[in-house]
Amino acid sequence: MAQYTIGIRDLKAHLSAYLEKAQKGHTIVITSHGRPIAQLTPTRENLMERVKALQATGLIAWSGKKPTIRQPVLVNKSDKLVSDIFLEMQNESIY
Repeated sequence: MAQYTIGIRDLKAHLSAYLEKAQKGHTIVITSHGRPIAQLTPTRENLMERVKALQATGLIAWSGKKPTIRQPVLVNKSDKLVSDIFLEMQNESIY
């Protein structure tokens, strides 16, 4: 969809028209002295509409079934944080 860039004065003068554009899916960037300060965007669809849109673009694949819970490949049972272990491994590989 199109994106419009407008000043505050123009927004005040034509608010209804810009709200109609946003309702149709357009994004309106509002500026003050040429600098963007806000953005007027259409409201989001419900979750299923967003999932279907992502499927249509090929960004996700979903069978429609409930996802299965997978067990972790490895569980840290030590007292050290994983981040600390990673840093130790990283320092060892440097020298």
